[in-house]
Amino acid sequence: MRTGRYHHGDLRAALLERAEQTLREQGVDALSLRELARALDVSHAAPSRHFRDRRALLDALALTGIQRLTTAGRAGLARSGDGFPERVFAFARAYVDFAAAHAALLELAFARKHDAAVADELELAWQPLKADLQAVIAHGQREGRIRAGNADRIGAVLFTAVHGVATQAAGGQLTGPALDQVFDDLLTHLLRGLAPSAGDEPLTEPAAPAC
Repeated sequence: MRTGRYHHGDLRAALLERAEQTLREQGVDALSLRELARALDVSHAAPSRHFRDRRALLDALALTGIQRLTTAGRAGLARSGDGFPERVFAFARAYVDFAAAHAALLELAFARKHDAAVADELELAWQPLKADLQAVIAHGQREGRIRAGNADRIGAVLFTAVHGVATQAAGGQLTGPALDQVFDDLLTHLLRGLAPSAGDEPLTEPAAPAC
């Protein structure tokens, strides 16, 4: 009979750590509560005290990925200068670097949000990262470097573009100096395009369609 090697909270953390390793090395299809129990030398029933089934494990992993990405973004901002260009470059680069280092975890975080059973919880988990991005954009608007308008819509443009680079970095298509060059060029052109100019109309919420 196997004896307990973990305190209650320690086993949950150990399960998530091992699950992330399996996800990274073998892919999501290899994840199994039974296999995790075997790998950690605990009873087959032990993981069910923390995760009722495999889906709950995947949801917890996705949540962990979102939280760690948010932490990485904030660390990037903390290391940056006070000016808007430095802050937006640091925040965006933190996202790209996280995607490159934790590709499978981030892919899972995006995939799980389409599951209706957990979509609301994961959407809530994304909110701090979105709020941080909106704060960076609002900073740029106050400095006169970003045109006036809805920060959420402007943020969606920035996020979508940076996510494209992050996806290529995660897949290994962009690495090293090539990644640095594409990233710098992307942010430079994006910020130039979003800068205020004479005659600009603010980016606002779209009008409701006529009935």
